[in-house]
Amino acid sequence: MSASRSETASERGSDLLAALLDGMDAALCAFDADGVVTHWNREAERILGWAPEEAVGRRGLGGWAARAEDADDVQARLMGAMRAAGRQVHEFALLRKDGGRVLVRTQSAGVRGADGRPAGVYCAFSEVHAQIDLERSIALSEALFEDAPWGVVLVDVDLRPALVNAHAARAFGSGRATLLGRPLGELVVQGVEELEGALQHVLVEGPPRALVELWVTVRTPEGERRRCWRSGFVRLASPLAEEPVPLGVGWLFRDVTEEKLAEQQSDRMRFRASQLHRAGCAAAECEDPMEAAAVHLDFALAGFADHVVLDLMGDDGRLVRAAASPSGGPGPVTREGGGIPVRYGPGHPALQAVDRAGSVRASASSETWAADRRWPGDAAHALCAVLRSRGRTLGVLTFLRSPARPAFERPDATYAESVAARVAASVDLAGAKDG
Repeated sequence: MSASRSETASERGSDLLAALLDGMDAALCAFDADGVVTHWNREAERILGWAPEEAVGRRGLGGWAARAEDADDVQARLMGAMRAAGRQVHEFALLRKDGGRVLVRTQSAGVRGADGRPAGVYCAFSEVHAQIDLERSIALSEALFEDAPWGVVLVDVDLRPALVNAHAARAFGSGRATLLGRPLGELVVQGVEELEGALQHVLVEGPPRALVELWVTVRTPEGERRRCWRSGFVRLASPLAEEPVPLGVGWLFRDVTEEKLAEQQSDRMRFRASQLHRAGCAAAECEDPMEAAAVHLDFALAGFADHVVLDLMGDDGRLVRAAASPSGGPGPVTREGGGIPVRYGPGHPALQAVDRAGSVRASASSETWAADRRWPGDAAHALCAVLRSRGRTLGVLTFLRSPARPAFERPDATYAESVAARVAASVDLAGAKDG
């Protein structure tokens, strides 16, 4: 009874070993101490065409899996691994059953018996071109995640970074290990919805046909930084599953912020130059110089500000409202009369512009900021440009933006000064005519 059980266990062990060998992706054969083939799996059959039944029991590879003139060298190198330390790597030209030759790369190692003596050799082998393809893939992966001059991030199916290269870590302003496993919402302050939407699209539908430009604001130790990343995506799926199983998304990106800002600046300058030209042509057809001034302001508002206010210097040295755009919504600049001075308090940006004879920029500091300065209630950013003509200050031109727009910057002040110079010429002409 005991012998029967032992025999059954041995058979099960042999069946298990055979199943494991046949299920391997690598070709594998084994030799006993005399060089006789003891194991030959299905992958070895696929590569060379010899079935296990035809291979097992043969002594060496000569005459069937190796040419006769190569057999001794092949066998010597394979069996040499039985007494060598570690694995031995060789390349051989072996014979297929159909007579063709195939170059294989082998890894062989010795097998020792229960008594510790050399008992044989096992040898795993694969076609050299397949091995080279694998090594290339590994080398490419390592190069991307170490030396690539662009950001590379492997994002898992939960949209969390699983691998990050050094370039991407610098772009996020953090260490590589710090980024791993964290939700993107903790790394990106603004633009995370667009980024996650792109990643989800890749997981479900596949990568987009063209590169995607994403504007994001990242949180760094130096503060928040707004960047534009030109991104490409690839969907990663397991090659081992019967059906494609998503492993995540490979995200490659390059920082093109400076390039995009330069493009935007160039477009903005071309548009503003065009507006100045069109305004000059339209104003030239106006008989009334103040109407010409209003025309300049109408053209200047487009794409630049939400409101504009024109205050002229009165006879008593105080500013008087002369024209303004509607405070309730978009519309043409209209002239305002009455000659009543505007009640601007001390430190008002318009008064500062008069004192400096230059431009002044300001942004809201409280909920009543705009009302306190006698401006439309939705104003959050202001740019005051002084009107100068023939060495005299004629008034102040104020452009206003709502909170939805960014604050005025130095290039905006340059444009406002160009508009103010043209408006000042019209105002000066109107004064001369009245005089």
